[in-house]
Amino acid sequence: MASELTIVGGGLAGCEAAYQAAERGLDVRLVEMRPAKGTPAHKTGSLAELVCSNSLRSDLPDLPAGLLKAEMRLLGSVTLLCAEEARIPGGGALTVDRQKFAEGVTQRIHAHPRIHLERGEVLSIPAGPCVIATGPLTSDALAGEIRNLLGADLLSFYDAISPIVEADTVDRAKLFAATRYDEGEASYLNAPFDQAQYNAFWKAIRSSERVEGHDFDAVPYFEGCLPIEVMADRGILTLAHGPMKPVGLTDPATGKRPYAVVQLRPENREGTLYNLVGFQTRMKWGEQARVFKTVPGLENAEFVRFGSIHRNTFLCSPKALLATYQSNVRPDLFFAGQLTGVEGYVESAASGIVAGLNAARLLRGEEPVVFPRETMTGSLAHHVSHADSKHFQPMNANFGLVVPLPEFVKDRATRNRALAARALEAMRGVPR
Repeated sequence: MASELTIVGGGLAGCEAAYQAAERGLDVRLVEMRPAKGTPAHKTGSLAELVCSNSLRSDLPDLPAGLLKAEMRLLGSVTLLCAEEARIPGGGALTVDRQKFAEGVTQRIHAHPRIHLERGEVLSIPAGPCVIATGPLTSDALAGEIRNLLGADLLSFYDAISPIVEADTVDRAKLFAATRYDEGEASYLNAPFDQAQYNAFWKAIRSSERVEGHDFDAVPYFEGCLPIEVMADRGILTLAHGPMKPVGLTDPATGKRPYAVVQLRPENREGTLYNLVGFQTRMKWGEQARVFKTVPGLENAEFVRFGSIHRNTFLCSPKALLATYQSNVRPDLFFAGQLTGVEGYVESAASGIVAGLNAARLLRGEEPVVFPRETMTGSLAHHVSHADSKHFQPMNANFGLVVPLPEFVKDRATRNRALAARALEAMRGVPR
């Protein structure tokens, strides 16, 4: 039986799959097309480059993303190892300096004696044991090969990137530092709006010019990552109940909760850059400058990056994958990452762990593992392999995916703690 595993794609999922397989004694060939061939969203040739945000979301184990991280730590995640080394203040979230994080992952992959890194585009599905983790920007040639092999449609929608501003161009006198409910360090800057300011901001977004093409009206956006103008189009209060919600925040200048807020999160460890949280957009760049400079405190802000859009491709995985992340037409072919329909950095990395672990087991003559549905890792795997294929959409980690407790617990916090404790106990019993 073959002893080498080929992994296509050097994002979070591909790097996790490579690391997990190599740690289990396999020789791994990891192929990443960048920088030989770029993408519309990536800026560097580093492995595990974070594109949309520098936050890996909550690190609290009784919240879904935090529980998933706790499970991944039990499995020896290289993502979380490097994230801790690149960590910057982010309240209750695991937030990283994205450059240092990508450099850390790249260095660890380079240094591993069993991983051989190659650069170049893969045009066809490799023969032999393989994990495809090419992400939402899978090249057209490889996407066509995947479609032909699986006989399943590939779906596309457009994902968006939030803008980044220079910290020293922000008027901090108009902002206040806080995290929601005072959890962790007050690392976010909050721009408060009264109702009149909010209404004017909403009208500015509604009247903005947008990048068109590709029949956007028919795009099936992921509901957890909508462009702000799409949310604004849905009603005047949608933003106030979404990325601009003021819950858990008190403006010290008034002693009251603002009508709405825009949150700015540190982009790097030095605190010289901030990104606008949840403000993914497809407005034209000039319009972004006009609209975002009406945010209190950003009147003179200098933008080092405007928001942009990029293609996001994912499989109709319930028709194509097993809960082990194996293809249902070729047992030695695995998929991982956003291509499978998991949504988010941590979710992508977790799927890479499962794919790499199971590929290693297969090559060692062992049965691949189906992770328990009591775990967040197993629940995501079950979702991508068992969801309704007619309405399949990308999914973040959430407790709605997990098998309920035997008896209903009314208090949400108590229920979440019980679910988390059960998940970690189940994870400790998973064969490695």
